[in-house]
Amino acid sequence: MDALCDLCLAQVCRSLDALCSRRADGSMCLSWAPIFPQEMADQLLLKMAAKGILNDTTVGIFQNCKALRLHRASIRCCPVSAEAFRLALCPHRLQELDASWVPGGLTGANIISGLASNPECRSSLQRLSLTGLHVDLESLVEDGGTRVGFSSLQGLRTLNLANTDLTDAVLEDICTLPRLESLDISCSAVSQLTALLDCKNTLRSLMTHRLRQLDMTPARLLFVLSQLHAVRHLDFSEDHFAVDDSDGDETVRQLLGGSPHILPSLVSLDISGRKRITEAAVSVFVEARSGLVFLGLLATGASSCDILSSKKNLKVTGEANENQVCEALRRYRDRECFIREALVQLYNLTTDIDKPRPDMLELVLSGMQSHPTSLHVHLVATACVFNLTAQDLAVAMPVSLISSTVTQLLYAMKTYPNHQQVQKNCLMALCSDYILQDVPFDKYLAATLVINWLRSHEDPTLQRMAVAVISILVAKLSTEETAQLGKDVFIIKQLLAIVQQKAMVGVVDSTLKFALSALWNLTDEMPTAARNFMECQGLELYEEVLENNIAEVEVLQVDLMEEDLLGHILSLLQDNQVEQRVRYFAGGTLAQLVSRPEAWTLDDELRSTILKQLHTSIMTWTQLEKEMVSYRSFRPFCSLLQTWQSSGVQLWAVWAIHLVCIQNASHYSSMMEKDGVTELLRALAAHPDTHSDVKGLSDSILRVVEKHQSHSGSVNKQMESRNS
Repeated sequence: MDALCDLCLAQVCRSLDALCSRRADGSMCLSWAPIFPQEMADQLLLKMAAKGILNDTTVGIFQNCKALRLHRASIRCCPVSAEAFRLALCPHRLQELDASWVPGGLTGANIISGLASNPECRSSLQRLSLTGLHVDLESLVEDGGTRVGFSSLQGLRTLNLANTDLTDAVLEDICTLPRLESLDISCSAVSQLTALLDCKNTLRSLMTHRLRQLDMTPARLLFVLSQLHAVRHLDFSEDHFAVDDSDGDETVRQLLGGSPHILPSLVSLDISGRKRITEAAVSVFVEARSGLVFLGLLATGASSCDILSSKKNLKVTGEANENQVCEALRRYRDRECFIREALVQLYNLTTDIDKPRPDMLELVLSGMQSHPTSLHVHLVATACVFNLTAQDLAVAMPVSLISSTVTQLLYAMKTYPNHQQVQKNCLMALCSDYILQDVPFDKYLAATLVINWLRSHEDPTLQRMAVAVISILVAKLSTEETAQLGKDVFIIKQLLAIVQQKAMVGVVDSTLKFALSALWNLTDEMPTAARNFMECQGLELYEEVLENNIAEVEVLQVDLMEEDLLGHILSLLQDNQVEQRVRYFAGGTLAQLVSRPEAWTLDDELRSTILKQLHTSIMTWTQLEKEMVSYRSFRPFCSLLQTWQSSGVQLWAVWAIHLVCIQNASHYSSMMEKDGVTELLRALAAHPDTHSDVKGLSDSILRVVEKHQSHSGSVNKQMESRNS
């Protein structure tokens, strides 16, 4: 349950327009602002960023430094310009700032100069993250004869410059910081690490993942590392998908086999992705470092050492077991290459999983959210989602987790519309009654995405799943959403094409049922969709489906026991605007299905309604002059003509027989005799409980047959007399 503070802040975010006035530059200003508790001001900024509403306009509320006092500020991934940053955030006495991946041109130089312009920030700021930004310190102007740089922020303890264009010269400036404890220069343009010697007494954590331009011999690099006596965590990992870094690999090899006096304080080492690492070297290193608490070995091929499992306090990333893989997903959230590798391993681990693992699903979801533009991540992650939620595993997980996961699946379908395997993975994961029926998510978006998938795919298995998903989703939409969806002629055409395909081969399966159900929900009281249905020859196709008389086959009747489907067929029977031919076949389908009470699996009230409407509707039909149908046998009618049957069932059967007999008595009279229908009609006509409408048609048929037989008899006598 959300805390009251979260609910209040969320309400403020929703109501910003009403709570604020506008300055001349368009930025927002709270019309009335009480003095917020300091931590709540930080949380409000974070909430605005999380909801995607933090920008040049809304960040303006933080220009009021008295009411909203920021200490820990995050504008991560938010479109905030240099000017808006200077006006709204720089006046605060910040202790922490995360400006990672800010789009729109905000540079490291803008941030450093802005923060340094506030004397309080120079000493108060302790943590700064500029991941993914253009540093651009060369553009800074001198301030009173002194060039402004990172060294201007003397209070800095933690600095993150991963994925930046950090240069050796700027690194030298950084390393003069007197309190620097943690430095992340991963994926930067640094070529030399010698400057680190200037902070060797304070530096405790050094992250140098994937330094592509590093130009140091193994001996020189190992010398620098050996001087960092205070370092407790060293990340010297590499992207294993990239080209070989032989010097780096050799440095790691020597580090593993070297004296424990090199990096004596080390308790955490990450060498994931490094090549030519042996299990023997890892064993020697771990044995010599009794205080080790973390070792990164993912994609090294060396994570199966026996010694690793014997160290109870040692966490390891690797692929040897579930714990190592999950640890990798937790630790490497921001590193695509390792997330990809860990997801592949997780997929293999979960192929036959039979217990709910919400912890694993959370890790997969986190990886997808952290890398929204990575096809490689989403390809494997969506497959993992299917493994972790299939076979009703999702039922035992938190609904909020499943909801967030489905939202991410829809994002993947929307982002990668032409990647068949991603679409297939998402579709298979969505094809769950529990998810479709009970989990909240954007069902309209899901329906449109699955429909779009159908446009270019004809795989029968996936088509069946897609139609099933659409059928359930359409029933969940609002009236407005259903109307909007029904305007798309393609979906009507696509569903009708599936119905036609099944009709041609006389197959009743789940695909047919779901397609018919979806068409019913799309067209029910929806004029535009109904018009599209008519224009696409929907009625003619329904006639073809009903004419196939699939309901006559007892083994298939159970497949037709769908309330929505029967409701749709009943509506065709009752509609006076529908062509009588269609109403006739609809009546035949319903008569067959209600004729066997022991096989009826739906609500008894529905059966009673059908029986009543059969009789009522048939009595409004007019006799047709031209032949509408032909029969090869009357045997399927025999069960409908029993004296114990309801009048609606009997009436359809005698009406159908009467129709063909008056149009072609010579053909059907002998068939009636052969199939035993004549005797059944005589029994009906004589039975005291037979409805008068049924008796009337039965007598009429018998008269037609007798007349034909009498005529045939006289003709035969004439022929015999002529021959004699």
